[in-house]
Amino acid sequence: MIDARIIAELKATLGAERVLDTPEDRVVYAYDATWGEALPDVVVLPLSTAEVSATLRIAHRERIPVVPRGAASGLSGGAIPISGGICLCLTRMNRILEINPDELIAVVQPGVVNMDLQRAVARYGLFFPPDPASWDMSTLGGNVAENAGGPRCLKYGVTKDYVLGLEVVLADGSVMRTGGRTIKNVTGYDLTALFVGSEGTLGVVTEIVLKLLPKPVARRTVLAVFDRISDACAAVNRVITSGVLPLTTELMDGDCIRAVQSQRDYGLPTDADAVLLIDVEGWPEALEREVALVRAACETAGAREVRCARDEAEAEELWAARRAISPALAALGDKLGEDITVPRSRIPEMVERIRAIGRTYGLRTPIFGHIGDGNLHPYLICDRSDAAVMALVRQAAEAIFLAAIELGGTLSGEHGIGLAKRDYVARALDPLARAHMLRLKHLFDPHNILNPGKIFAETEG
Repeated sequence: MIDARIIAELKATLGAERVLDTPEDRVVYAYDATWGEALPDVVVLPLSTAEVSATLRIAHRERIPVVPRGAASGLSGGAIPISGGICLCLTRMNRILEINPDELIAVVQPGVVNMDLQRAVARYGLFFPPDPASWDMSTLGGNVAENAGGPRCLKYGVTKDYVLGLEVVLADGSVMRTGGRTIKNVTGYDLTALFVGSEGTLGVVTEIVLKLLPKPVARRTVLAVFDRISDACAAVNRVITSGVLPLTTELMDGDCIRAVQSQRDYGLPTDADAVLLIDVEGWPEALEREVALVRAACETAGAREVRCARDEAEAEELWAARRAISPALAALGDKLGEDITVPRSRIPEMVERIRAIGRTYGLRTPIFGHIGDGNLHPYLICDRSDAAVMALVRQAAEAIFLAAIELGGTLSGEHGIGLAKRDYVARALDPLARAHMLRLKHLFDPHNILNPGKIFAETEG
């Protein structure tokens, strides 16, 4: 536990109402969207960079762990305070500081919710491409920390591709700026890219300069139905090599289809092995040609049916089915959602490996994901109260991770490593690269107070 004098100093620095130390308050900040849980010793709710800096100066002096936290929608355990210490919750730093439609940038604090930025910039005919499934609640600071992705990544890339500059508070409380406001910037090392995806282990982001894009004029949505999931995988390659770069290429397997249809009729065929949801966008004059190419690619790959949404309302209904997957799977039992990425050419093999792993361990393994960029989300349906089943779940998850690595892929495409996958990082990284990453951690955080135990197991404690 943190000494009472430190609690008193934090209260004197930030105000007693924004330093929470009762058991009832602390338990609210003990978890994220995974199954882990650990109590922080105290919760701090800063309003400014100066208050973040003051908190870290105290933590650095006293060698107290600090776990940055946003909306806690993360799926890797990154916000769980496994070493106790200070939970530094940044949700009250939630101001959009600037939207500049001429420069196509926005400047935000880390507590701004992704969707709130989307709505704000839409008034200028702009949009921010990264769109994690949790965009209605996840904060931009968390998106930066995890290098979040989403369905639009195939065409537009992930969060790192839209972060131009950062303000970061380092472990000792000093404040550093990286990058800037320009699209092209090759002055010095790219420290901005280093901090994006570092999961709060190198510093605390307190301001973000983001690149925006003009919103496309029109969108068309295509649904393709397949009797074999391998044909759906092949169709994506055919679409991309046809010259069309889709906005999204989303895969739902038969288990996912039946799960969402059991909750509500979205018009999906429950006897299909897979469906693809493909969006194209741009000028209306070009979209008819692109839709025709998508249709031809899917039919050549073996689609038994290809539908094109007649209007935006019908497109939104199809996307409602995609967004309903995770809650619908919850009706099947407890679910452990994973996140792996493999080269697109290896997706059919990875899908078969996941299904075989499910059969080996007697588990249901529904699969969905952003198939165009190789990012799959296999879920493991289980009963958390059954210790024997949970032992099988852990073995199955490990088998999935190792299969992804064996096929030339990696442990995570967008959820991050955090606590959930840290024990497998050594198998996924070049040994020398991993050693240099640990040296960087020590350089920026010599006393190991920033989110200890995340990404690398040896930094715990």
